[in-house]
Amino acid sequence: MIRLIALFFLTSTYLVGQNTLSFEDGAISPNVNLSKVAWMEGHWKGEAFGGITEEIWSPPSGGAMMFSFKHIADGKVTFYEFGHIQQIEDTLVFQLKHFGSDLNGWEEKDEMVSAKLVKVEGNRLYFDDFTFEKISDNEINIYVVITENEKEEEVKFNYKRVDI
Repeated sequence: MIRLIALFFLTSTYLVGQNTLSFEDGAISPNVNLSKVAWMEGHWKGEAFGGITEEIWSPPSGGAMMFSFKHIADGKVTFYEFGHIQQIEDTLVFQLKHFGSDLNGWEEKDEMVSAKLVKVEGNRLYFDDFTFEKISDNEINIYVVITENEKEEEVKFNYKRVDI
């Protein structure tokens, strides 16, 4: 029984991070333009962190696709995110900032979360610790590595398209 529990623990530890990649020092981002992620455009809803999640992505324009994110739990907004996928030279960068429900920023004024593009493969774009996956025209997954108390965990956000 102890061997079975140990095997389960090792297997589950190994599986954390199976959908995300990290940008390695010295690596070069692949040449890609915004057309590769244009399928993100739209209004998306899902569930995570004990509540409802919502993302709205603009169409590509001006060299970027912007998005807003909202998390609602117990009928109240708990936090927001605002960001973009930006075309920088011949590749893409994913950047975001977090805000509390009162719109006070979590990051310092001139700081943000910035993730370089690691690779593009099939229906997935892998940024540093973030993966965007197209399941269908009406369903997407976003995988995020979250660090809390020095422990990393990969979280899956499943979204369905919302008709406005």
